[in-house]
Order: sequence, then C-alpha cells, then structure tokens
Amino acid sequence: MPISTLIWLLAGAALCLTELFLPSAFVAFMMGISALIVALLSQFGLALWMQVVAWLMLSTLSIVLSRRFLQPRQRKSKIQDAIIAETLTEIPAGKTGRVLYEGNSWRALCDDEQLNVAAHQRVYVVRREGTTLIVMPENLLRSY
Repeated sequence: MPISTLIWLLAGAALCLTELFLPSAFVAFMMGISALIVALLSQFGLALWMQVVAWLMLSTLSIVLSRRFLQPRQRKSKIQDAIIAETLTEIPAGKTGRVLYEGNSWRALCDDEQLNVAAHQRVYVVRREGTTLIVMPENLLRSY
C-alpha cells in the first residue's frame, strides 16, 4: 500500500470524525468522503498532484451538491404580511371556528382558551399552527 493511500485514508477518517464532533453542515464530512475516494484512486498509481486536484474537485462538487439536495426548502409564510382577519363563525371557548383571512376560509382557535369570539368580528392573527390560525379579538387587544 503506497504511503499516499494511507495518508488519504487517515485524512478522510479524520475529516469524517471532525464532522461528528464539530458539525459544519456536512462540509468536513464531504471532504472526508472525497479523501476516501481519492485513497481508492491512489491505488492506481496517480501522481500526487493529480490526487490533490481530484480531491479538490470531488470536495467542491460534493459540497455544492449536498447544499442543493440536503437543505430544506424555505417556505415564506404570509402571516406577517396581513395580520387582520374576520370571523365567519363563532369561535367557542377552547374550540375552533372559521375566519376569513386573505380571501380564504381558515380554521381558527382563540389564543385565550376561555374567551368566546363572536361571528363577524375583526381579529388579529397571532400565529399559525399547521392549518389553524391562532387569533385574538381586535377589541380585546385595543383595550390594553
């Protein structure tokens, strides 16, 4: 086994273990995997400069591809754009009702579980939990 193969194997293992203890968004892990692949390629007698170039290219390619395929898609919520809605039905205490928000009917729950919200009343959208809007009556928030 050539010494360069042993060096690439050790470097690959060290980089992969580094990712385990110091998370770096898979950068060190991808560089380690690239080093392990170069260790396999070094068995074919590639010159050292070709091994380094192969490692650099494999590392760059794997990091770019991992960013593209492993990062979750970011969704933009429009909750912050418009925060006023109107109740379509009564929202009983601790139960859900319906509100008109951005032109659509949404399931809604009052943030204060002991509070009844009447139908056709303006409410503020506090947050969203799944497909349910958490709301507070406009008149309650104005009094503070």
